[in-house]
Amino acid sequence: MPTPRRPKNAAADDAKNLPLVADIRLLGRILGDVIREQEGSAAFDLIERIRKLSVGWRLKRDAGAGRELDRLLKNLSVAQAVSVVRAFSYFSHLANLAEDRHHVRRREHHDRLGHVAEGSLAASFDKLARRGLRASEIAQTLQRAHVSPVLTAHPTEVQRQSVLDAERRIAQLLAARDRADAERERAAIETQLRARVTQLWQTRLLRPTKLSVANEIENALSYYPTTFLREIPKLYAELEERLHGHPVAPFLRMGHWIGGDRDGNPNVSAATLELALAKQGETALRFYLTEVHELGAELSMSTLLVEVSPALQALAGRSHDDNPQRGDEPYRRALIGVYARLAATLERLTGTEALRHAVAPSSPYASAAEFLADLATVRDSLAGHHGEPLAQARLLPLMRAVQVFGFHLATVDLRQSSDQHELVIAELLKVARIEPDYAALDEAAKVALLTRVLHDARVLRVPTHAYGEHSRGELAIFEAARNARQRFGAAAIRHAIISHTETVSDLLEVLVLQKEAGLLGGAIDDPAATQALVVVPLFETIADLRHATGIMRGYYAVPGVLPLLLRSGAEQDIMLGYSDSNKDGGYFTSNWELYRAETALAELFEPLQREHGLVMRLFHGRGGTVGRGGGPSFEAILAQPPGTVNGQIRLTEQGEVIASKYANPEIGRRNLETLVAATLEATLLPPGRKVPRAFLEVAAELSQRSMDAYRALVYETPGFTDYFFGATPIREIAELNIGSRPASRKATRAIEDLRAIPWGFSWGQCRAALPGYFGFGAAVAGWLDDAPSAAEKKTRLALLQRMHREWPFLRTLLSNMDMVLAKSDLAVAARYVELVSDRRAAKKIFAAIEAEWQRTAQALTLITGDKERLAGNPSLARSIAHRFPYLDPLNHLQVELMRRYRAHSETGAEHERVQRGIHLSINGVAAGLRNSG
Repeated sequence: MPTPRRPKNAAADDAKNLPLVADIRLLGRILGDVIREQEGSAAFDLIERIRKLSVGWRLKRDAGAGRELDRLLKNLSVAQAVSVVRAFSYFSHLANLAEDRHHVRRREHHDRLGHVAEGSLAASFDKLARRGLRASEIAQTLQRAHVSPVLTAHPTEVQRQSVLDAERRIAQLLAARDRADAERERAAIETQLRARVTQLWQTRLLRPTKLSVANEIENALSYYPTTFLREIPKLYAELEERLHGHPVAPFLRMGHWIGGDRDGNPNVSAATLELALAKQGETALRFYLTEVHELGAELSMSTLLVEVSPALQALAGRSHDDNPQRGDEPYRRALIGVYARLAATLERLTGTEALRHAVAPSSPYASAAEFLADLATVRDSLAGHHGEPLAQARLLPLMRAVQVFGFHLATVDLRQSSDQHELVIAELLKVARIEPDYAALDEAAKVALLTRVLHDARVLRVPTHAYGEHSRGELAIFEAARNARQRFGAAAIRHAIISHTETVSDLLEVLVLQKEAGLLGGAIDDPAATQALVVVPLFETIADLRHATGIMRGYYAVPGVLPLLLRSGAEQDIMLGYSDSNKDGGYFTSNWELYRAETALAELFEPLQREHGLVMRLFHGRGGTVGRGGGPSFEAILAQPPGTVNGQIRLTEQGEVIASKYANPEIGRRNLETLVAATLEATLLPPGRKVPRAFLEVAAELSQRSMDAYRALVYETPGFTDYFFGATPIREIAELNIGSRPASRKATRAIEDLRAIPWGFSWGQCRAALPGYFGFGAAVAGWLDDAPSAAEKKTRLALLQRMHREWPFLRTLLSNMDMVLAKSDLAVAARYVELVSDRRAAKKIFAAIEAEWQRTAQALTLITGDKERLAGNPSLARSIAHRFPYLDPLNHLQVELMRRYRAHSETGAEHERVQRGIHLSINGVAAGLRNSG
């Protein structure tokens, strides 16, 4: 497919992007020097020749260069191919760093000029002010709000921790280089850059063994010291400043699935949950220890020169610090005591020790609130004795961090499939001689039986019985959750998510499991009984989304359930799955069914909130790719149906998107700011009128047509499964050590059993990106062509254009689809077709994919009026134009190496080297596309 053309204002763009071009050239030159030094001139010359041919073919459309490039790549030895793949993969990584730096640079430039960027707090507060909203109203909204990005580990995370650490250092050096004035300083920084690029070249990109859950935990936690623990307090400080002193409740909190998500992952257990919580607690506490130590060094004030509060003097007196050098320094003595208590807390909660001790650890804090109270004593004393400026830089951000992160750092969700819960319930009932075959009961009988069990204060477990391994493991998870809440606080674990929720009994089963583990005390009709964990349904498939409202209505109709929920915090999280619904019905239908389900749920909960105060919080299971709900978060939140946000939103952050969003601290804060800004706008600036019925009717019609076209290809075309397994690197992805979770739920090749994540990842790798658009072009073309007259066809098109202008849902959906088409490349995808054994069937299927790509592109042009892809996003268009020449060799070599690997044309060490080359190419393509997970 053609590369996006240069935008009309290209000259102005070129001028402001000169620093970006300079950074890319600098990093490219350094990488080239390192390759020449490490691999020799011949290797460097080969890579440079490939680069020039690829640029000639891609940017200059030189057919001769394309043919020469093809011949050259096919004739490389395995060793040469791997060297080339490494070079272009690392270039993609370095280009990402340069682009990230440029985003920060441009944002700083606009901030200096007073420009307000869409998606920023400044822009949102301007809009709120224009609508007459006062600071007190905004603060009151935030008091009730809950915004939570949830980090998850899935089989698309291709980054190693060592690589991430080296890249963070390169990013820091690029920022330092921007600030450096002296040529000598810039030269010194370039020397350090050369060292870090050398480190990267000599560090393997891939893991030698399968990634463990412990590795995933460590990877996720690496973003906290640099980004979340430091940047989230800054975000709160900005909010407080904009709200003119109105206090801001800690509404923005982090969430995790890692260690608690056992859906289809046999490697997650009670032990991994305990490990995750211990590591999270250690991360938070070590950060606090460092900050308290630094604070003690800063607060050197002497009582010979300044007074302190009696409370601070008492805190200092309890520190057991008898060093005479600090006798007149009460702040230091107080903080030494705080440090000692924190060190004792670290040892009690995690079993690890602090690095330094002025006095021995003693008397651990019982809770984060106790620690926060001691910090407040220090703050109040400073404020009362002319020391308030000393609190601004470190103490106040530390206090906010403790408010937000506590001793638990992030809320860990439990997740398991409903059928696995059912197995446990069946065994418990059978052993208790209540029901010999629970699974055979119909739904009404299951609900009736579970209701009786929940109204009985007794547990089902027989203490003397040896339950099966599965039941013991599942119950152990809930028991570990109970213990974790006692150790780290109630915020450590708040949710039990049920994958494949299809019935009311799926929800009741989790209440029974909570009762068995002591997370639900007594019978549910006991006025004192509460559920510790919110039972969260996950509606994933098209059918599940359509049944969501009926299931929730039936759940609240069960006697005792609604009162129990109201006593337990009056919060109901409902998770919506973007991935499986997409794999089930295609991109447009998935989004439409999500929209319909959200609208129906909002209507169900409106009277429940009005009459009982029950809050609905939607949890969006979004992935990196557009087909899995990816795309800009700001637009996605604003595109939610009216009445579905209300200050409440959780959303997953997955795969390499986590690194893209949060590895750079400044970009991380901007992404978090975007979530807050969008939530405020969606809550406080709702649309003035309802979505016209005509819009909804057309969307429903397009959805059915789109789903029919999608399913006709994916589920009804003979040979499609063989095509998918042949023309994408799905088999090689399954072998790659990039996640602790298997790629498929079952040992089959059925598309239905394949996880949606590797499904989307595979299509992105081969550049066809089918899950992000297929079916929409056919739907639009069919609906327009079925118009009874030319006039009616024109009317229908005008309606589509109006829907795009006025309806954020459709505008965001088409914008994301536009990005998918721009990032896909069917000329490259055609190369993968050669890998399918049934060439005749493969050509037919690829022709259908290509035809639908063209129909979708035409539909976008008709509806939006834009003849070029990414006409409204010139920065992304520029990025793609510069990246594609460096991605092309990776894709071409991936095809060639997959051909050799599948044919077993090499054996032994050479075969393993071919496999390594494929996996390196997967890493490089993922880095180049950035949101392929």
